[in-house]
Amino acid sequence: MKLTILSFDNDGPIPTKFAMGIPNGSGQATFAPNRSPHIRWTDAPKETKSFALICHDADAPTVGDDVNQPGRTVPYDLPRADFYHWVLVDIPADINELPAGIDSDGVTPKGKEVGKTPYGVRGINSYTSWFAGDPNMEGNYGGYDGPFPPWNDERVHRYYFTLYALDVASLNLSGAFTGDEALAAMQGHVLAQDGWMGTYAIYANARP
Repeated sequence: MKLTILSFDNDGPIPTKFAMGIPNGSGQATFAPNRSPHIRWTDAPKETKSFALICHDADAPTVGDDVNQPGRTVPYDLPRADFYHWVLVDIPADINELPAGIDSDGVTPKGKEVGKTPYGVRGINSYTSWFAGDPNMEGNYGGYDGPFPPWNDERVHRYYFTLYALDVASLNLSGAFTGDEALAAMQGHVLAQDGWMGTYAIYANARP
């Protein structure tokens, strides 16, 4: 099975139109177009009954003390953790493409709805916990929301898109299920998988 993201090169930078955050010209950041990228896949196993798509940032800071704080930076060597940006399961077996913008086209305060769409079932991404406690933004963030790393992070973030071909038509997940829960539900059902990686940073001096 072969996964291709037509919106940016594998191991290349993600264009700002597919990000949630963009530099604002004063060293900090503001919201970006936040479009979901154009994804296509081929050569799935003939036994495939559904697909699942997970996107995660492998470089999210584990400690938030320095995040987006003027006059400080998030240290390059700070331990990192996963941050989910897209959790989409039960993609019908007869679908092999997600056009750009199909699952996000702009920032939706308080998040997009979780649940069934014509192209799969949305779980929540990690902005759900990130915006918790913010009265203007908190809510369940379903579907795709793009990169918005700290504007003062010394590290360029890596965003991994992974497609899974599954031997079941449904993972029987509902409500505000997470990326971890989706991955757990897939155990023992993965026929094939493939990935694509893009990079993104807001801090001008960030390095890989």
